[in-house]
Amino acid sequence: MSKTVDFIYFDLGRVIINFDNDRMCRQIAEVSDVSPERVHEILFSTGLQRAFELGQISPQQFYEEFCRLSGRSVPWDQLRQAASDIFWINTPMLPVVAQLQARCFPLGILSNTCITHFEWCLEHFAILRRGFRVYGLSCEFGLLKPDPKIFLAAAEKAGVAPERIFFTDDIPAHVEAAQQAGFQAVPFFSARQIAKELRSRGVRFNY
Repeated sequence: MSKTVDFIYFDLGRVIINFDNDRMCRQIAEVSDVSPERVHEILFSTGLQRAFELGQISPQQFYEEFCRLSGRSVPWDQLRQAASDIFWINTPMLPVVAQLQARCFPLGILSNTCITHFEWCLEHFAILRRGFRVYGLSCEFGLLKPDPKIFLAAAEKAGVAPERIFFTDDIPAHVEAAQQAGFQAVPFFSARQIAKELRSRGVRFNY
């Protein structure tokens, strides 16, 4: 018999919200007058984006380090816009979240993300403001998936035992780590598949 589910955590990127890192690099390149390849190197090869997603640096520190490494002085509002206007809703998931919310089922987001990206998504996507009770963010926990400790921290924040939490993520390593932490975790393929997984665990909602 399937275990009871008392809380649902969704990954954010490519589950609730889609994103495009190549677009981010191109847009930052346009406002900073450096190549997209150099932007990618600055963000990902130096560990700058990782540090930001771990909450080890503030938005101001990220901005200053980007300007230093790129040799450019870019207005912060332009850099933020270029770096953040890379998201769009995964439309098939809207009715799943809406119907779970209509049932008042406790929902959360568990995501590797920096505070600037998450604040942008909150500003632009109402589903994140009204559909979720808990935000479990890497930049808050100081931990990145697939570190098993982030799942234990997320369970503590939700106030629910790990074995009673359902979680889905598009990255298999994150799913495996969540399972090791005790979550009822499954890989994300589609909204219909997730609805089926939830119903198989006794979650009843109209979808």
